[in-house]
Amino acid sequence: MSSHAHPHSLPYALPHSATLAWWVTAWLRGHEQTDHVLDVLADDTHLLAGGSALDLLVRCREAGATYAGLALPVDGDPLGLGGPRAFNEAALEAGQAVVAGDLGLVPTEVGETVQWTAHPAARRQLPDVGEADRGLREALLVAARDLADLDVARWRPEAADALMNLHHRPGLDAPLGTPARCVELAGRGLQAWSIVDLALVDDGGAMSAHEVERRRDLITPLGRAARRAIVAACSPEVWPEP
Repeated sequence: MSSHAHPHSLPYALPHSATLAWWVTAWLRGHEQTDHVLDVLADDTHLLAGGSALDLLVRCREAGATYAGLALPVDGDPLGLGGPRAFNEAALEAGQAVVAGDLGLVPTEVGETVQWTAHPAARRQLPDVGEADRGLREALLVAARDLADLDVARWRPEAADALMNLHHRPGLDAPLGTPARCVELAGRGLQAWSIVDLALVDDGGAMSAHEVERRRDLITPLGRAARRAIVAACSPEVWPEP
């Protein structure tokens, strides 16, 4: 899986579905021109399976969408999904999806392209931006304390460095019309997600099974808060008023 498919493999890369949700929304709302959106999507070569990037935009409009939202589900937490089951299962396997109107889109990387498979989709509950923001701040504080107790600096110094340098956030290329607060929240969510990944990297057996399990238990809430922050930041249904 490439760096863009999940922020897991490279810190600060938006998942494909977050990128698509932002740019489709900007296009549907008239903030961005078609040619510019297609240029952006061409950078990662986003295509509708069996079609083109333009077909992808057209299908979203035909689905009655006025915006596109993000899903980042994991086992036990179908975040951003509202069914039906076939769509949920495909999105869970991919770890991400886009919902636009009654259209669900799930990405698959095929060579250098990202191909989107269309599914029927239902509306779903999404986290509130303010709530997701507060939840992320709180989870970062708790994680910093807990990982200090576990002496994270000894076994994963880069995770400790990341926790100590939270003001060094990624600059994300968001389309016109995206609230600045949401761009900032998406960046902080990605940053937290990368800390989770760094903290969970297998260190070659230097820790006991008990220590590994405790570490995972302590860091899991930060991963959940990070995903909620990114979903809220990339789903205009819950954006604050400008």
